Amino acid sequence: MYTISALWTHAREQLDITTVIFSNRSYAILTMELDRTGAPPAGKSARSLLDLSRPGLSFTALAEGMGVPASRAQTAPEFAAQLRRALAEPGPHLIEAVVPPFS
Repeated sequence: MYTISALWTHAREQLDITTVIFSNRSYAILTMELDRTGAPPAGKSARSLLDLSRPGLSFTALAEGMGVPASRAQTAPEFAAQLRRALAEPGPHLIEAVVPPFS
C-alpha cells in the first residue's frame, strides 16, 4: 500500500520504472516481526489488522486508475513474460506477482 502513491508521479512524469508488488495479501513482514518480539501470541483482532484480503485489493486497478499500465502474474512464467514486456516498453508499469501467504 505504501507504493501506490508513487505511481501517480511515475505516470505524470512518464518515468521508465517497473514496479513489482509481491502480493501475499498480508503484511507478512509485520506478522513475522510481531512473532519475534517474544510477547504472548497476538489475538485474532490484532492479527486481522495485518490481513490485506478483507477487502481484497486490486493493485492493477489502482495502478491503472493513476495511468500506469498494470498486469497480474499468478505463475513464474507469467511473471517472466510480463516483466520482459514491461522492460521492453518505455514508461511506467506495475506487475502484481501473486505469492503464497506467509505461514
